[in-house]
Amino acid sequence: MQRLKDKTCVITGAARGIGRAIAARFHDEGALVVVTDIDEANGADTAAQIGCRFEPLDVREEGDWSRLAEVVPVADVVVNNAGVTGFETGMTAHDPEHASLADWRAVHRVNLDGTFLGCRYAIGAMKASGAGSIINISSRSGLVGIPGAAAYASSKAAIRNHSKTVALYCAQQGWQIRCNSIHPAAILTPIWEPMLGEGPDREARMTALVADTPLRRFGMPEEVAAIALTLASDEATYVTGTEVNIDGGLLAGSAASPG
Repeated sequence: MQRLKDKTCVITGAARGIGRAIAARFHDEGALVVVTDIDEANGADTAAQIGCRFEPLDVREEGDWSRLAEVVPVADVVVNNAGVTGFETGMTAHDPEHASLADWRAVHRVNLDGTFLGCRYAIGAMKASGAGSIINISSRSGLVGIPGAAAYASSKAAIRNHSKTVALYCAQQGWQIRCNSIHPAAILTPIWEPMLGEGPDREARMTALVADTPLRRFGMPEEVAAIALTLASDEATYVTGTEVNIDGGLLAGSAASPG
């Protein structure tokens, strides 16, 4: 049985990476998927390959969300996945001492403002039926401090908290609209490319980046999509205001054996 049969599912930042994997999995489970992205060319290509609908969306822009509400007025599932690290155009200072206010705001505008607007859209698209699932993609970085990526960590921590606020608000209204957050750690997506780089030391960089992860590997986008599927489905109708970590055991502690 398809777990999302005939459910309308809107996914932001779905042209690639985790968003694309979620879109593909939801489509396979019978959902009517709406892929959205600021990258219209790749977004439309992704939608065509999966076999679903594409709508352009800049999550930072309130007007774009208003347009989406007109063309997709009703939704059963909304996944607020679009996000940036701040390193998309290369390595720059994002530590608490040297980060610029402009760079700080740019990250928050996509990650936090985009999620706020996405949650607001979702409530409007779900409240007529009184039910639905909002899934916000946060990060392991939203649970711990990240000295070299202060804005990213801050924005993802705020997403975690806002998800709980949305969950409580919807319950307060008497709606069965659930809101949960997913916290991936090192998932192998294009967002890591600026840090991995090219050349003969790429593999060494990959190994170093997951050296502290008990499972000693990057996670895959499809593994995040599996968690999103459960939260989107009617199997999780009693799950709201919670968070799911997918981090290879990183936050569990150390898997190292005593010497």
